[in-house]
Amino acid sequence: MSTRTKIVIGGVAVGLLLMPLIGFWLSLLVVLGVPALAYLALDPGQRRRLRRVTRKEIGR
Repeated sequence: MSTRTKIVIGGVAVGLLLMPLIGFWLSLLVVLGVPALAYLALDPGQRRRLRRVTRKEIGR
């Protein structure tokens, strides 16, 4: 299983666990917001490398 798949599964699990506690919209915000903030925290060189690797995997 790839790292990306593990992250997605973990995000879904966290969202499902939070849903009864904080509601659907806030849990959706957490599930979508945390990866977005993590991406924005990368410096430009790391973002370029991440995009390049992602494109290479799509071309396989």
